[in-house]
Amino acid sequence: MEDKPPPYSEKNGFYNKAYDASLDIAQLEGRKSEENRKLQKEKELEDPWALPDLENTETPWGELDTCGKILRVAWLITRIIMFLAFLYFFICSLTFLSDGFKLVGGKSAGEIFRKNEILSNPVAGVMIGVLATVLVQSSSTSTSIVVGMVGGQLLDVKTAIPIVMGANIGTSVTNTIVSMGQIANKDDFRRAFAGATVHDMFNWLTVIILLPIEVITGYLYILSDKIVNSINMNQDFEKQEFLKKITKPFTNLIIILDSKQITNVAKGEDVETLLKDCCVKDTVMQNVSSLVTVNETIVASVVEVNKTEWGMEKVKVCVEKCEFAFKHSGLNDHEIGAIILVGALIMLCVCLLGIVKTMNSVLKGNIRKAIRKFINYEFPGRWSYFTGYIAILVGTGLTFLVQSSSIFTSTLTPLVGVGVVSLERMYPLTLGSNIGTTTTSILAALATDDIRLPLQVSMCHLFFNLSGILIFYPLTFMRFPIPMAKHLGMVTSKYRWFALVYLIAMFGLFPAGVFALSIAGWYVVLAVLLPIALLVIFVGVIKVIQHKKQSCLPKTLQNWKFLPVCCRSLEPIDRTICGQFTCCKSCNNKYEDEEASFEGNQHNGIPTRSDNTKL
Repeated sequence: MEDKPPPYSEKNGFYNKAYDASLDIAQLEGRKSEENRKLQKEKELEDPWALPDLENTETPWGELDTCGKILRVAWLITRIIMFLAFLYFFICSLTFLSDGFKLVGGKSAGEIFRKNEILSNPVAGVMIGVLATVLVQSSSTSTSIVVGMVGGQLLDVKTAIPIVMGANIGTSVTNTIVSMGQIANKDDFRRAFAGATVHDMFNWLTVIILLPIEVITGYLYILSDKIVNSINMNQDFEKQEFLKKITKPFTNLIIILDSKQITNVAKGEDVETLLKDCCVKDTVMQNVSSLVTVNETIVASVVEVNKTEWGMEKVKVCVEKCEFAFKHSGLNDHEIGAIILVGALIMLCVCLLGIVKTMNSVLKGNIRKAIRKFINYEFPGRWSYFTGYIAILVGTGLTFLVQSSSIFTSTLTPLVGVGVVSLERMYPLTLGSNIGTTTTSILAALATDDIRLPLQVSMCHLFFNLSGILIFYPLTFMRFPIPMAKHLGMVTSKYRWFALVYLIAMFGLFPAGVFALSIAGWYVVLAVLLPIALLVIFVGVIKVIQHKKQSCLPKTLQNWKFLPVCCRSLEPIDRTICGQFTCCKSCNNKYEDEEASFEGNQHNGIPTRSDNTKL
């Protein structure tokens, strides 16, 4: 077969236009591929965590006529009202979500706390705290149960401390769920998921470090005992619920629960339902009869005689019965809980979508820039170091007002997603919410008859969070939760199914598995978890060195190519999942683009990497 003639040669004396055209097309495609690679490289060099640029696409105010100005103001007011309405119902949906979980798993959570022989194992105590808090969707509820059991002398303080640590972890599941509401937008989801999981990472790291220290030294127990013994207990305290006063008028129309019944289940009492029966009680004086035994002398002999005595005592009586939608439904707690859960999740997703849309609509141009600048403001000069501590105080105060760290952090998560709040600002606000949520257990302790021991548990909760902050915040290089959350955000933005896997594994399978191991004893826990922990530490250290100074490592460890692809990348799993769900447009487009790019590069002789995945 003859070779194809060149476009021009003196020997042949002709010009091959077709060949020249094909060559031009190939060169053009090569240039385009080269430009695309350069753009991709520039994009990779950009900081993916930098807040997005804000462009003002609206017509300047000065260019509007009177009618246009009136319409803009009216539309702005309407959007603000819509935003506040969505925010209100979003908070209500979190309350419904908590109530639904309590109805479905509240009794189970209460029964878990009965098993004192298991709770004596600190690791089991932590995992029970995680699982119980996930079941009731509220660390306030789970810690209040623990405080009530300590007050009733069903638990001792040392046993309660690991459970409170676990409750601290379980409370962050709510904002992780909320972050998934922004899964449609890759960049928003990356930021939102990182903003949610920075709370998880802080709580897990704090428990991993402080639990062994507490088991060995008992410093939380000793410190809290000293402080409680120095406090004057002769004071009356009243619990304030600022946010619930706003949301109760709506939520009480649907469902009203008596959370104290979960504590009663934990104490071993038989409870038929968690639905509240009496909403208003009053203390009245009533004639109360009591049967007493007295000694009387009858015919020179002393005998015991039972007599009925009457006296006035203070008695609490029901003044007003509770009325709500599910009061006379005839359904049991699990059925009502399932309905509430489904409705709450739908309501949460709709409200979250509405919040994001109205927020993007309202916070445009100069308004958004001003709000973002205010929230992420850094003090000038050397004072910038103290900005984060002010944010911690703000987070503490706001969480105290709303009496729920879940509500506070879940409200911030969408703001992180849309780029109004930076991850670096979210971190100290989250730490502040951890401190603020301890006020709930303190108030619960002050409501018990014997204040001292329950208050000691609450103080342990407070000092546990303060200790974690002292470890993971003052020194910048010790703020490990931020890079860990960023890594999770990057992974979930590329493989969005990973968010659901993370949620199930981190708050379900892992605590349940460790709890099962802890029942078998310390040796089993150490035999299984210690090698895994050492492997994770080894991989983490190697990755840091690879990123910072790759040349210090042996050639084999300078990258992870010596491992099979399935051991260093989620790509094979992702391809399998996307292959199963062929209707997933984003998955199909992603791999079609990759294959087209690969084929184009091969056609133009551009070298391609056999694998671009990372561990």
